[in-house]
Amino acid sequence: MKLSLNKVKRYLRVVHRDLGFLMVGISLVYALSGILLNHMNGNDPAFKTVEKSIQIEKGLTQEELKILWNDKTELPPTHKITRVDEEHYRLMLQGGIGVYNSTNGYVDYETHTKREFIYWINKLHYNKVKGWFVMGDLFAVSLIFLAISGLFIVAGKNGIGGRGKWYLFVGILIPIIYIIIG
Repeated sequence: MKLSLNKVKRYLRVVHRDLGFLMVGISLVYALSGILLNHMNGNDPAFKTVEKSIQIEKGLTQEELKILWNDKTELPPTHKITRVDEEHYRLMLQGGIGVYNSTNGYVDYETHTKREFIYWINKLHYNKVKGWFVMGDLFAVSLIFLAISGLFIVAGKNGIGGRGKWYLFVGILIPIIYIIIG
């Protein structure tokens, strides 16, 4: 059985289309997670950080601070308090951390709350879910196929023989330029 060029193109279109539909969900996970990770600005997007400052009594000892802190129900419970220096104590809080200044009574603390959806898509993006590497490899191979088959699906002046070659050239040139100037 001899395959004609038209039959090959038709098979490429069919597989390209169906594989493209199959990979949409995974593409969205990687794309959304990639955008979030690209714009972290020093903060993990999988966690919401809230910074607060309160004033309590001055000059408390480590034990007095622990009792006073844990008596306040609106504050996150403390697991451990350690002395940093003569004036400061570090509070290890449930979901956060704080510092007590014994000279002025101020406690600066922050709490972190997990954003479940973002946390899980980032775990997938970083390949930290057991067995996900298989899906990651399948996705990568699929992207290679989609990229190459896409070159041959469109024919004529808009295809690889026409203006498509210039877009392909620029698309290859962009990462090369970033590597050279980076």
